[in-house]
Formats: sequence, C-alpha cells, structure tokens
Amino acid sequence: MKKYVRDYVYLILIAGSILALDQWSKWLVRTNIEFSHTWMPWEWLAPYARIINWKNTGAAFGMLQQFGGVFTILAFVVIALIIFYFPQIPRKDWPLRLALGLQMGGAMGNLADRLTRGYVTDWISVGKFPVFNVADSSISVGAAVLIIGMWILEKKQQASQAESEQPIEDVGQSSSVVEIQSE
Repeated sequence: MKKYVRDYVYLILIAGSILALDQWSKWLVRTNIEFSHTWMPWEWLAPYARIINWKNTGAAFGMLQQFGGVFTILAFVVIALIIFYFPQIPRKDWPLRLALGLQMGGAMGNLADRLTRGYVTDWISVGKFPVFNVADSSISVGAAVLIIGMWILEKKQQASQAESEQPIEDVGQSSSVVEIQSE
C-alpha cells in the first residue's frame, strides 16, 4: 500500500502541476483578451509568436473539430489507463513515469475545459503553426520524453544483451588445456 501512495504522489504532483498551470494560463487569457483577439508585448514579435484567445472543439492543434465528444471520452480512458498502469512502472524508469505524468496532466487540462465550457481554450500562436495551450504542449513533450526514454532503454538492453553474449573463458579450463598439451 505504501508503494502505491508514493507512486501516486509522484503522478499527482506532475499531473496536478500541469493541470494548475494550464487552467491558470487559460483563465488569464479568457479574462484579459476577448475571443479571437491577439495580444503581443512587442510588435516586431507578431510574425513569430503571439497570444490569442481561441476556442477549439477538436483535438490538439485544432485537428478534427467535429469529434469533441470522442476526445472527451478518450481523455477519460487515457487518464484511467495511466492511473491503473503507473504503479507497475519501476521507479528507475523515470522517463516513462515523467512522460505519463505529463500526458495525464495535459489530458486533465483539456478535459476540464471540455467539461466546463464545451471547448478547449487555445492561446499560444507560433508562426503559422496551429494555436495550442499548455496542456497540448505537455502531451507533446510527454510523447517526446516517452520516445526518447524508450530509445535509451532499448540501447541499454542491446548493450546488456551484447555483453552477456560475449564468450567467457573459464580460467580453470584454460589452464587444464595447457597442462594436457604440455604432457
């Protein structure tokens, strides 16, 4: 039981921090910028980055607008699977644990918007890239950490396997062979 408490505290700290940052940033945008209006602290920054109050009923980065209900259900499924699976991950596999915490926090942030508003508030606009938010970023960074962590783990396993396949000479056996040959 104590193991589960420590595991879930770690998960809740990561996911809860992302959820809090996401909801706070969306609240700031909704409170201070009218829908579809843009704010920029410096005009020269306009072609590269801006803050905009935007509504998104679809997936991350504005994709699949007509499937908002599907993404609500999917968020519940993802959160449930992470909660179930998380304690089974060894603590030394911190990239996977971090990735799942980031993804759960992002899923919770966008789910909170969908349940309370019927849409997700997006506000970060960079170049011609679709508008996104902290939750979307967290899900994407979590996916990247997951891929990099799996790649590193695979490389370690390959190195370990290659090391275990190396022929090991038995010192006692080689001295016997030498003695037999000398007789």
